[in-house]
Amino acid sequence: MASTESTTSVVKDSSEDLAGLEAGLDALETVQTSRTPFRRTLVQKVLPPVTAVVLVLVVWQILVWAEVTDSYKLPSPSAVWDEVQEAWLQGTLLDYIWTSVSRGLLGFLMALVIGTPLGLIVARIRFVRAAIGPILSGLQSLPSVAWVPPAVIWLGLNDQMMYAVILLGAVPSIANGLVAGVDQVPPLFLRAGRTLGATGLRHTWHIVMPAALPGYLAGLKQGWAFSWRSLMAAEIIAQSPDLGMGLGQLLEAGRTNSSMSQVFLAILLILVVGIAIDLLIFSPLERRVLRSRGLLVKS
Repeated sequence: MASTESTTSVVKDSSEDLAGLEAGLDALETVQTSRTPFRRTLVQKVLPPVTAVVLVLVVWQILVWAEVTDSYKLPSPSAVWDEVQEAWLQGTLLDYIWTSVSRGLLGFLMALVIGTPLGLIVARIRFVRAAIGPILSGLQSLPSVAWVPPAVIWLGLNDQMMYAVILLGAVPSIANGLVAGVDQVPPLFLRAGRTLGATGLRHTWHIVMPAALPGYLAGLKQGWAFSWRSLMAAEIIAQSPDLGMGLGQLLEAGRTNSSMSQVFLAILLILVVGIAIDLLIFSPLERRVLRSRGLLVKS
């Protein structure tokens, strides 16, 4: 009778320990969904970049006051701000931005449509990978500006030339990013998918792509960076009234006119657009992917 009671006690204790362990694991895996207080968001995410911008402006103004170089070489922040106001009053500021942003986003979308299936083919077919894998890596390392002269000769001074330069700069990055993501998929996932009956396109869509998403997303971010850089190179070199006035043309116009305030305006707008696209599109996507995998937990 005592043995039975002892056994029951041991089983009960083991069950309680197991329940406690499961509760602890559940608590560890539970992602906090409470909304972050506005004050914490302000201090942690808004204040640091604002402080950095203010420091840059202060150092910039100090260098101007110290007259480290001629004023026409280093304009003051107020001179650049005057350029911003003048472009706004003339109604050209948004036109500069929209001309480049519309080209960049459309070119990136075309590169996405081409680079995604190309990356899957290279990642999944050994012969294709051996044949064009090194070519993609070589194209990715080739400076985008090198494609501008042949694109102008082939296509002329038009938007098609711009998109060709963007595609040649962005497609290899997107494809290589997806290849890297597929290579990092655990083989167990692939075998489990086949065991469950996922083959062909279903296997690619439901197993390979979700598992390779982090690497693919990194490739997309790099692809956008290459798209934007390629477009700026094309706009700086290719000048034509039919092309309109984008940020690259604005930068080149500032150089032609020897207006450093206009040059600084173009550089700042290029930086602002690149940062804005990352913050509004790619950063939320990256947080969502990490959160879905339990890799991003709010404190």
